[in-house]
Amino acid sequence: MQTDVSAMQPRAVDIDPGKLEEILGLHASDPSSLIMVLQDIQKEYSFLPSEALQRVSGALGVPMAKIHAVTTFYKAFSLVPKGKHTLRVCLGTACHIRGAKQLVDEVDRLVRIKPGETSEDMKFSLETVNCVGACAMAPVFIVDETYHGKARTARLARILKRVAAGGQDSAD
Repeated sequence: MQTDVSAMQPRAVDIDPGKLEEILGLHASDPSSLIMVLQDIQKEYSFLPSEALQRVSGALGVPMAKIHAVTTFYKAFSLVPKGKHTLRVCLGTACHIRGAKQLVDEVDRLVRIKPGETSEDMKFSLETVNCVGACAMAPVFIVDETYHGKARTARLARILKRVAAGGQDSAD
């Protein structure tokens, strides 16, 4: 399951003008819609392509400088492509004490990505978070929206293998 990973560089993405117009059509054409439009674009492309941001700027009348400020302020937004699956490891105090660092190291060993990186095959992106509010389940590993409490490296390997093969993730 190991994948070689080069430094994450933005990849060219084909922006479907029709899809972008559909997203813009769902919202009011004014600056107050900016965050909602960005969320929908992020959901569609897994990141915010610069071509889409330029179109949003024109459609909503928001300067690119303001769009850049918003997209870099909120951690939920990404200006670089993300993997199909987002892996998150909680590094809060309880998770840290109970071995979260070993989970991060195991993802690096298996997928060859460090926090903030995306695998070359675009299957996985790894993020660390300060706290997910599930301290009783520490350490916590999240795949997309599925939480895995009391996570251990052996279980993590099985989960990643199943998800990489296209299987459905479920809390086990």
